[in-house]
Amino acid sequence: MILDNGIQAAKRWARLIKRDVIALWLAARDRRTPTSAKIVAGAVAAYALSPIDLIPDFIPIIGYLDDLLIVPLGILLAVRLVPPVLMAEFRGLASQQEGRPVSRAGLLVIVGIWIAVAGIAGWYVWPKARHLMM
Repeated sequence: MILDNGIQAAKRWARLIKRDVIALWLAARDRRTPTSAKIVAGAVAAYALSPIDLIPDFIPIIGYLDDLLIVPLGILLAVRLVPPVLMAEFRGLASQQEGRPVSRAGLLVIVGIWIAVAGIAGWYVWPKARHLMM
């Protein structure tokens, strides 16, 4: 019985997170949203809606860190920055939406970060590897 209540609470929490991500996606595109809130809401929504994660889930423990900490904390911050009246409106609109939007911008940013990290690692390792090959 207690397990059923916990599972139901987790499902409800997941639905609210999904709704708030879509609401933030709407807030980032609305002209009435303050600029600072647009930036944070847009970044959080782009990352949450991106088809890939910055830290892949197959990496033990830290792979789920973004899903369990970073995204919810980003949502909390962004929701606080959007005026409450607007956030209520965006949540209502998000509840009515059927599909989940996908962020291509989030995908591009994450791929860019991975490419930059690979480039920096290559730049750092190449001189040492070249020395070992000679």
